[in-house]
Amino acid sequence: MRPAFMFSHCLLCLFVGACVPAVVRSLPHALPWHVLCPSRCVCQIKPWFSFDSVYHEAPTVDCNDLLLARLPAPIPVATHTLRLQSNLLSELDASLLHGLPNLTDLDVSQNRFSHVRSVTQNSTLPALLSLHLEENHLGHLPNASFSSLPNLQELFLNHNNLRSIAPGAFAGLDSLLRLHINNNRLSTVDPRWFRALPHLEVLMLGGNPVEVLPERGFSTLKSLRSLVLGGMGLRSLEEKALEGLESLESLSFYENLLTKVPTQALRTVPGLKFLDLNKNLIKLIKTGDFQNMIHLKELGLNNMEELVSIEKAALANLPELTKLEITNNPRLSYIHPEAFLQLSRLESLMLNSNSLMALHQRTMLSLPSLQEVSLHSNPLRCDCLFRWAPDEVPHLHREDSQTNPPAPRMVRLIQPQATLCSEPPELRGRRVREVSSGEMSASCLPVIPPGYLPFYVNVREGGKLLLHCRALAEPQPKIYWVTPSGVRLGPVPHASNYELLPDGTLEVDRVTMGEAGLYTCIAENALGADTRSVTVGVHARDRKGKRAAAAGKKMEVREVGPRYAILSWQSSNNLPSTRLSWQIVDANAHKPTYMTRILAGTQSFNLTHLQAKTFYRVCLHL
Repeated sequence: MRPAFMFSHCLLCLFVGACVPAVVRSLPHALPWHVLCPSRCVCQIKPWFSFDSVYHEAPTVDCNDLLLARLPAPIPVATHTLRLQSNLLSELDASLLHGLPNLTDLDVSQNRFSHVRSVTQNSTLPALLSLHLEENHLGHLPNASFSSLPNLQELFLNHNNLRSIAPGAFAGLDSLLRLHINNNRLSTVDPRWFRALPHLEVLMLGGNPVEVLPERGFSTLKSLRSLVLGGMGLRSLEEKALEGLESLESLSFYENLLTKVPTQALRTVPGLKFLDLNKNLIKLIKTGDFQNMIHLKELGLNNMEELVSIEKAALANLPELTKLEITNNPRLSYIHPEAFLQLSRLESLMLNSNSLMALHQRTMLSLPSLQEVSLHSNPLRCDCLFRWAPDEVPHLHREDSQTNPPAPRMVRLIQPQATLCSEPPELRGRRVREVSSGEMSASCLPVIPPGYLPFYVNVREGGKLLLHCRALAEPQPKIYWVTPSGVRLGPVPHASNYELLPDGTLEVDRVTMGEAGLYTCIAENALGADTRSVTVGVHARDRKGKRAAAAGKKMEVREVGPRYAILSWQSSNNLPSTRLSWQIVDANAHKPTYMTRILAGTQSFNLTHLQAKTFYRVCLHL
């Protein structure tokens, strides 16, 4: 167990892109195009697909990577596709483009354009469908930036330096289907941008430092089918942020800072089929988080550093869901036996590379259409909870099938050679499929997953404390908590501010300084019990005078190990040096105080040679 710390209160203590037919492999390679070609460029007839996946043979002029500072000449009149990627262009000669009535696809990405008018001004290109302006130096889009391109269907503005977009920047683009403005420097989303885009189907907006989306910000995009909002720094979502997206089918929140599933916002897009919540900071998938998303087909909950638990009925009534991915979550150690309810069409369940000890048989029985499950790279307990897994158990029957039982079905284990037992010791290293059901006990002791509870939790005085504890066993265990004062808390309500919720969560309202200390969770069934403990530190409220002066400063525990702790703090004062002191807290004996000098500008310190299972008081002397 790690040391614990108290700080003195008087000191500083997806569906994106065009669909290319499968027959593309049988299409001819580029053909010669016998025309007068610009010097050093290549002129050929190349395959090209329209946005509705219709194949064309496109006369193409390829002038990529030639360090051109101006448009080459002569460009053949029949040119369909003009490639000018990776050159030194900063403006285009409009007179040369006017002579290209068939120009459909123009790529000037990776050049030096800093003003969009350098590309579009005086360049009336009625046939242009696709314009690539990504990876240039654009910083602003003025009103009517693309009004000379009335038939444009796809516009790439990603990976520029866009900081601002005028409200009417996209005026005149009534035919636009796909807009890529991802990976710029936009800090806000203006709903007025989208009023001129009635037919837009795909919007790539991710990679911009936008922390808050406006309510009904996309409400004019009635045709939008795919929205990518990855890598934006979103911490939460307003309830009406997605309202009005009547046609939305695919939505990505990849790599944001969401701490919970935006359930209320998702309920405003009932037609959603594909949802990506990968790489967020969600800790719990709670009851009802994805309830009644009746058209959802695929859901991704991967690569989440903070995710520890999938709660009861977290995914319920999702009749179209066929694929569920919950992988590479290093702290995910608990899935409630009834986490997945009414998922009648779920075929593929990916749970590999987590910290799961088991997948309960009741979970398997609740998924009548399941064909494959991935559990490799988990610390699996091969005991009573895993009796469904051995090869000699060839089928799963639903427990409620009293009459006309379903036909036997085998659930395929993905990578069975890598799906190994970690416990009990006598089965460690054995392949799960090779362990007989006779080697697995019919009942088993409760186990609280080792990484489920943190070692240390900070809470401010007067705030709310939530401590989550879960366990799996057969018979199902009951959960109790023991407070620092030794009081055992069960399901029966207490007169104090403690409340134990049915799922095993301990809730403490209006925390006081006296409630700091060691809390122990006990999971118990008829066979025995398991325990895990967590240390709670309570920070005093800011007071007047000296305490208020330190309100802008905070010291916290960044990392705790068995014999060390890394502390960090912030200070706006330019002090030449400070002192850090620490002392074991022991009511029965006086303990020595240790002190060290902290050099000016230092804002972290590694305390070493600490004693495990010990409280420390740490003070930063200003």
